[in-house]
Amino acid sequence: MKLDILTAEPWADYGLVDSGHGRKLERYGPYRFIRPEPQALWSPASPDWQANGEFVGGSEEDGGGRWNLDGTVPHAWPLARGPLKFRANNTPFRHLGFFPDMEVHWDWMAERVGAGSEVLNVFGYTGVGTLACAAAGAGVTHLDASKKAVSAAVENQRLSGLADAPVRWVVDDALKFMRREVRRARRYDGIILDPPKYGRGPEGEVWELYRDLPELLALARSLLDERSAFLVLTVYAIRMSAVAIAELAGEALAGLGGTITAGEMTIREEARGRLLPTAIFVRWDGSGASA
Repeated sequence: MKLDILTAEPWADYGLVDSGHGRKLERYGPYRFIRPEPQALWSPASPDWQANGEFVGGSEEDGGGRWNLDGTVPHAWPLARGPLKFRANNTPFRHLGFFPDMEVHWDWMAERVGAGSEVLNVFGYTGVGTLACAAAGAGVTHLDASKKAVSAAVENQRLSGLADAPVRWVVDDALKFMRREVRRARRYDGIILDPPKYGRGPEGEVWELYRDLPELLALARSLLDERSAFLVLTVYAIRMSAVAIAELAGEALAGLGGTITAGEMTIREEARGRLLPTAIFVRWDGSGASA
């Protein structure tokens, strides 16, 4: 098992412009936004940030905060990274409809699948990871408990010109669906796991990361075999340790062979090149696992 740092670099439609004093300034296409960032402990490169909007944090009672926008920002607007196209929008949850640091996984996963491959994307949200695998030729089962998120993913599929790609859209509770897949003796060539800290299923099922992550990984292991290509797990709960998550994954994936890499995901700042940590990751690479 190796510990590593994965770094998302700026691209044409996204960049971490500057960060510091507990905030970050990002560009999403033609618009710039300021968001809270507790891990930006340093001083910003520039004291004067010009932005089209800012997310102001608040209490859990008032929804955790609100956006203050300057009136120029549309409800949603298209972005692209390579062949993938998707919409950004200012969500009530302070993010903008996708997670740009996940780009460190998109190409890596696409390189490991092709025509005939089957991928399961759990907590798939608006589907950029799904589309990265579909664009490489894989069939993808996209699973999320939110009908709204799945509808946004379907729209991103259309924007990307992948309307005919073999994607199965499923609105269901993650653990319930995966338990059924295990009973059906299904297998997948790749699995993407991006669980939230807390969540609810379509029928009110409660997801708690600290309680349910071990079962999630155990179910994923049952859906992989020695012919499988990859597993990617990302965890945004900052109180967790990369070492702890790596040890859990190592136990869950024992016997598959291949290589496990774990560590931190980061985004490189454009102003000074500093690395802003965003999440913990685990990758299992099955290349050569059956050799």
